[in-house]
Amino acid sequence: MPRRADECAPEAVIGDVTQYAWRGAWVVAARGSYDMQSIKPLADAMDTAVQEHPKVVLDASGVDFADSTLLNLLIRAHQTGTLRIAAPPQQLRRLCMLAGVDTLLEMRETVEAAAAS
Repeated sequence: MPRRADECAPEAVIGDVTQYAWRGAWVVAARGSYDMQSIKPLADAMDTAVQEHPKVVLDASGVDFADSTLLNLLIRAHQTGTLRIAAPPQQLRRLCMLAGVDTLLEMRETVEAAAAS
């Protein structure tokens, strides 16, 4: 079982984004910082994932920084399909809490837990 974004054999790699199937879910693993200038590869991957797969897990363990651009992407993905966020760093958890979406977005400690929920 992969615990972090860099521990799996990638099925597809787009910029700082890796995607793979895991236990009935499609995992999009993000690495790096996400703002208006860097969000496009992740946004493209997430938009496609939620349209093509019944359950999508964002492995956020490799996210170093996120602003409202990533937050908006997560809300949009949640509204489109079934989304779970795995291993969000403290900064992302705090951003969600400050925006009041921490109760809307489902966060889990691991990819395994997110795929199972």
